[in-house]
Amino acid sequence: MAGPLDFLTARPIAHRGLHDRKRGVIENTPGAFRAAVAKNFAIECDVQLTADGEAAVFHDFALERLTAGAGRVAETQMAALRAIPMKDTEDRIGSLADMFALVHGQSLIVCEIKSRFNGDMRLTDRVAALAKGYRGPLVIKSFDPRIVAHWRGLNTGLPVGFIGQSEAQYANPEYDLCSAADKRSMANLLHLNETQPDFLSWRVADLETAAPFLWRSGMGRPLMSWTVRTPADIAMAKARADQMVFEGFLP
Repeated sequence: MAGPLDFLTARPIAHRGLHDRKRGVIENTPGAFRAAVAKNFAIECDVQLTADGEAAVFHDFALERLTAGAGRVAETQMAALRAIPMKDTEDRIGSLADMFALVHGQSLIVCEIKSRFNGDMRLTDRVAALAKGYRGPLVIKSFDPRIVAHWRGLNTGLPVGFIGQSEAQYANPEYDLCSAADKRSMANLLHLNETQPDFLSWRVADLETAAPFLWRSGMGRPLMSWTVRTPADIAMAKARADQMVFEGFLP
């Protein structure tokens, strides 16, 4: 029987778009989004807050890996980001509004709101403001339970999901502002009363842990799996999740 969230898992989700750096199609760029639309895949993207309060479509907090620039996205204005050459492509960094205009409802957008786990909700509020004017299929997700809970409180009507992984993965310095209790809560979904997510997106290597298993099997709620790259990942995602966020191959 079809459910109201079936559109979330109807098609594989291209991680940061359908990118291939060797062919000049870079993650989170217009070229990657066009390629995903052409293959009828859903699109995952990341957004970062700029110095002037805009939502830039870019994964890293720093510019060096993918661009000829240097510094932090959060310390750079959107207009300056647009002017920075990217490596291996003629594409440029765009805003979430640019992405909405490009995709224009042709594919589901799964938008990840990046977080420094510092309680700053300006980016979340900006994404919500932009989402009000978008008419295509769109869902939001974040690693930060506070962002998920904040989004829920904005009453946008759009589904919101939590991105999870095992507790061991929270040793990454990216989570240094999180307490040990925060990390236990995130790994074991102890925040569900506050966040009330519509779906989970769980690290593929951690799908055999209790939290995603109980979410899907016990509660019957949608479960995505990230990031699927290998035959073993594919097998795990097919056995333990409802859909994959994939990269490096065509499902």
